[in-house]
Amino acid sequence: MVASKFDLETHDDARHRYYEAYFEALEEELKLRPNIRHQGVLERLLEGHEREDVAQGLLTGNVPRGAQIKLEHYELWHFFEFGAFGDDGEVRNDLGPHALRRAAEHHGVEFDPAHTFVIGDTPHDINCGKAIGAKTIALATGKYSVEELAAHEPTAALPDLSDGPGFWRLIDAD
Repeated sequence: MVASKFDLETHDDARHRYYEAYFEALEEELKLRPNIRHQGVLERLLEGHEREDVAQGLLTGNVPRGAQIKLEHYELWHFFEFGAFGDDGEVRNDLGPHALRRAAEHHGVEFDPAHTFVIGDTPHDINCGKAIGAKTIALATGKYSVEELAAHEPTAALPDLSDGPGFWRLIDAD
């Protein structure tokens, strides 16, 4: 957590002030950004939302309200019914079990990590998925190229989500 990294006060009032300042700054920063999503994201989320064999959760290092602010800006928050967040653990690789537990609570079935996909745009996302035994799909939509992500051996590395049929073939091959 930020407080331990920078040796900041950690009492509840200090933590509350820190997060309120962060949320306010995040909202202001997002106002400066266009509401443009990466190619294929909305389409794949819509398709996944309509499939009975797909459960879409969010696994992020951000805290719930920060994630909600960001995803509401891009009109994507409503696609995620459960998730795991940065306040569930200080180490990203510890978040997967929380996501699986919440998926089971929300849907009333256990989710086998071997039939679960973690999709992200960093090596941290790949490692987080591998930590729970999930398959991983790396997207070169951030600062890492397909080649850089592929070096971390995800299940697949894609430039983006624009190839819907190709994406669903990866998911359905499971």
